Amino acid sequence: MTTIQAESISAFEEGFAFGADGTRLYVQSQSAPASHAPNKSSTCQAILCDGLLCDGYIWKYLWPAILPHRRVSHWHYRGHGRSGLPVDPQAIHIPDHARDLNHVRSYLQGHNVVLFGHSMGCQVALEAYRMQPENVRAMVLLCGTYGKVTETFRGSALLSQVLPRIIERVVAVPHLARALWSRIPPEMVFRLALLTGEIDKSVRREDLLPYLSHMTHVDLPIFLRMLQAAGEHTAEDVLASVTCPVLVVAGERDSFTPPFLAETMASLLPQAEYFLVAGGTHIAPLEQHDLVNARIEAFLQEHHLLWAGAHRPSRERIDGIALAHWDCSGLDAGDSHDCPFPMLWLHLCDPPHRSGFVPQQHQRKQVSRRCWLRQ
Repeated sequence: MTTIQAESISAFEEGFAFGADGTRLYVQSQSAPASHAPNKSSTCQAILCDGLLCDGYIWKYLWPAILPHRRVSHWHYRGHGRSGLPVDPQAIHIPDHARDLNHVRSYLQGHNVVLFGHSMGCQVALEAYRMQPENVRAMVLLCGTYGKVTETFRGSALLSQVLPRIIERVVAVPHLARALWSRIPPEMVFRLALLTGEIDKSVRREDLLPYLSHMTHVDLPIFLRMLQAAGEHTAEDVLASVTCPVLVVAGERDSFTPPFLAETMASLLPQAEYFLVAGGTHIAPLEQHDLVNARIEAFLQEHHLLWAGAHRPSRERIDGIALAHWDCSGLDAGDSHDCPFPMLWLHLCDPPHRSGFVPQQHQRKQVSRRCWLRQ
C-alpha cells in the first residue's frame, strides 16, 4: 500500500447531515494533501457504509489504505453511534437508509463518489444507486448481498420465520429486553464467536470488541425491526442497471451472508469482479486485511480511481499475501502448479466477470478443494 507521513494527514472533520425526516446523521471525513493525488480523480471521495449494529469497526485497516489516494468519509445510520434516533419511528427500512446516504452525499458536496458497503451496507449502497446513480464512479461491496438476508442466514430461512415472534416478545416487555440486551458481556460474545467458528481465530480481540460493545448500545427494538426490514428488502431488480464497475468481496466461511449470494450478485452486475477470500468469514476485511486491501487497491487502480503515482499490486504480491495466511507444509515442488492462488488470481483478481461471466462449477470446486485450511 502507498504510505504517507502521519503529520501530512488532516485531522478528522466531524459534522451532521439531516435525513428527510430531520434525523441527525453523524458524518466524519479525513483527507490526505492534494499533492498526494495529483490527477483529477482526486476529487472522487470514498463513502463507507456499515453493516447493521456497526459504527465503523470494519474499516479499521481499509480507511488508512484508501486515505493516501482520496478523501474518505464515514457516517452512522439512524439509531446508531452518534446519529440520532429516527424522528419518524417507521423510517427504518433500507430505502430510508439509502435516502440518508444520498443526503450525506449532498452534505459532503462531493461530485464523484466510490461507495463502499459492508454487510447491510451493500443493500444500502445499491438502493442509493437506484435513487441517485449520478456520479457514482464505482462500488465495493464486502461480505453482503442484494437483499433477503434473513432468508439465508446460516443457510436457512429460520431467522426470517422466528424474527416476528422475537419482535413481538421484545415489544411486549421493552424495558426488560433493553436491560438484558445492554448487559451482554462483549468478551463472552467474542469467545462464543470464536468457539462456533463465526469468526476466524486470526482476528484480533481489540479489532472486534469495539463492535461488540457498540451493538449493546443500539436500541434493541429498533435493531430487530431494522433486521426484519433488511430481510424483506431486495435490490435484485436494480443490479442489471448498474453501469459503474463493482468489486464484490466474499468470505468463504461467511455464515451471515454465504458466498454463493455474493457470487450470484456478481453474475447479475454487468461490470462486476468477484473476489473470494479463502477461509474468510463475515469480517474478512479485519481477518485478512492485507489481502482484501491489496485487491481493492488493484480494482481502484484498474479503473483509474487512484492517484497517478500508485502502482497496481502484482499477481505475485496478492498471491504472496494470500499464501501467508495458509499452511502449505507437506507440499513438494510438484504441487506448486496446483497452488490455489494462481487460480484465485484468474478467477478473482483479473476475471472476465465484466461481461457477466460466472465460473463453471468445476472451477469453484477446484478453488474450494485446493484451499488449505489454516492450522
